[in-house]
Formats: sequence, structure tokens, C-alpha cells
Amino acid sequence: MLTNAWWRRAATTTALIIAAVLPAASTTAIADPAPRPAPAPAARPAPTAFDAAPLKLPEPPSAAVARSELAGLHVAAPHSMNGYSRAKFPHWIKQHGECDTREVVLARDGEDVKQDEKCRAISGTWFSEYDAKVFHVSGQLDIDHVVPLANAWRSGADEWTTPERRTFANDLVHSQLIAVSASSNRQKGDQSPDQWAPPRHAYWCTYARAWTDVKHLYHLNVTEPEKAKLSEMLDTCER
Repeated sequence: MLTNAWWRRAATTTALIIAAVLPAASTTAIADPAPRPAPAPAARPAPTAFDAAPLKLPEPPSAAVARSELAGLHVAAPHSMNGYSRAKFPHWIKQHGECDTREVVLARDGEDVKQDEKCRAISGTWFSEYDAKVFHVSGQLDIDHVVPLANAWRSGADEWTTPERRTFANDLVHSQLIAVSASSNRQKGDQSPDQWAPPRHAYWCTYARAWTDVKHLYHLNVTEPEKAKLSEMLDTCER
């Protein structure tokens, strides 16, 4: 017969194992926003610690899921840009020790990336998905917000709190950040897919899935032309 002492020892051992396996929560975190009723914004839950996120480019949902998400997006005219500033989307923040979001994405999206003591990428190889260019110098790359900050502002982020905008601008959990050529990122600017799409058509499927999913997760609006172009781009997933 098992004694009460045995049960106490077993319970203590289990608790120690769980504490050792689960990653500790960091002070900087990224959240999966909780649904909110439109049009009023809702509070989002406690975010997921970065240390628990895999160091690989997040794969957006399938085309079928993206189409369902696209159908549910709220169509509205763009909000005013009055009051907009990139400073209202604080980035890049420290995410992993001394590494800020930019350096984490460079390390994640490149091959054979080496960093110095300050977490700066000093060597590596990067493939820019937007234009199929290869780079060996990190300074030639930008970290693109798939849904640009200004576009998010016009789509509803003007109603968010600063912590919510910080989460959006540093989101490593979803398909919102990617290392691409500086030239392609600057050509894109804050344009939506109906105004700019990656020159490399082979990436249209992934780009549309990522854009749609980010807008869905953050409850952001789309315009009619934007929605039509996303649907067109999702059609390339089936070719």
C-alpha cells in the first residue's frame, strides 16, 4: 500500500519537473490579441513570452484559413493620419537578453549568422523573399513590418494603447516581421497590397496569407481594393 509520505514526495517531484521544463516569462512579451467586438477596441490578454517562441520565421495559416479570415475582415475607409508617429509604435525593443527585435529577426531569417557581444549581426547570408536578392551584409537589410505601422494606424491602431502598438511593432510570434532588402522595403513604404506587392510573384501566396492573418489577429480594417487584391494574391496559392 502506498503511504501518504510517498504521495507527498511524488507531488513535490512533479512540481519540480514542471518548474524546470516550463520557460520563465520574460519582461518583454508578444501577445496573440484576443477577439473584440467591432468597432470598440478591447483589452488583450497577457502576452506570450518571447523565450517560448521558436527562432524561425512563423508560417502563416493555409490559403483556406486565410480566405476565411479575409471574408471576416471589416471593410472601412482609412482612418485619418492625424497624430501618427512611428514613435507611437515603440521598436526595436529588447527581446532576448541584449538582443533587440531587429537582431533577433536577422539571426532568425539568415543562415550562418554570427553576432558580436552586443548582439549585432556581423556576418551571415540572407535571402530577401520580396525580390530574390542575396545579401552578406546585414546593413543592406531592413526588418519589414508586413502590415506597415502607418497602414495599421489607418486601419484601427490609432485607437490602441501604446503597449498594444509596441506589441504589434515587435511581434515575433506571428508572420509580421521579416528581413528583406532595404530597397524593396523602402519601395513598399506604408502601401497596402493593392498599391504594392512583392516583385517576386512566387512570394505572393505567402505574403497575402501573412498580411491577411495579421489583420485578422489584430482586428484591423481593410479597404475594398485591398481586400480584392488579397483575394487575387491568394489565388496564386492554388497554381
